[in-house]
Amino acid sequence: MLSEKSTNKKIAQIFYEIADLLELKGVTFKPAAYRKAARNVEAFQEDIEEVFKKEGKKGLKKILGIGESTATKIEEYLKKNNIRHLKDLQDETAIQQIIAHFFQSKGVSLGELKENARKKSIVYSRFTAPAKKLLELAGSIEKAKEAIDKVALWANSRKLDYAIETVFKKWLELDTLKPKEIVKKPFYDNHPMIWSDAKQRWYVIGQGGEWLEFAGDEKDIEWRVTK
Repeated sequence: MLSEKSTNKKIAQIFYEIADLLELKGVTFKPAAYRKAARNVEAFQEDIEEVFKKEGKKGLKKILGIGESTATKIEEYLKKNNIRHLKDLQDETAIQQIIAHFFQSKGVSLGELKENARKKSIVYSRFTAPAKKLLELAGSIEKAKEAIDKVALWANSRKLDYAIETVFKKWLELDTLKPKEIVKKPFYDNHPMIWSDAKQRWYVIGQGGEWLEFAGDEKDIEWRVTK
């Protein structure tokens, strides 16, 4: 059985990423072809590196869904440990990746973002300048995404809205931003409960504030998030 860190899996991950970036650019058909190639590489039972050593690029083409273009990219990866096409796509789509990630943090998929931009319910161009500024500030796409994630967790836990510009404002605080702690309290039949350490048992607080000994099972206790 192939290792989780096998060459096959790495190549498949690269093809999935190429597909995603091509889709981000609005390229049709090719993303589906790369995803099919990725799935077939993942499912391939032999070690692709060993196949290439024995049979060269000709052997790679025996894999279902692998043609001249994808075989050349696999060969490039095996020889150089990278694929230039992927790097070019990453550079070309840097701003788009940051904008898409920002909207994903708000629960808006790439498909929905494109549709909303087409309908002009989202003015896509409004986000390009702040995304570019964030990329310059962060120094890399991954760090920009991490910064968005930190702000999103912090804001969402407090039910606050946020924009890409919020990341700039919170930049020096990113490492100290913490999501609001979610506090859950016990209830039974819509009445709050309290645990007695002294008596090691639960009590239900009645309407008059009296403590009524809880005789049910712990599975009957409902834990609610409190504001």
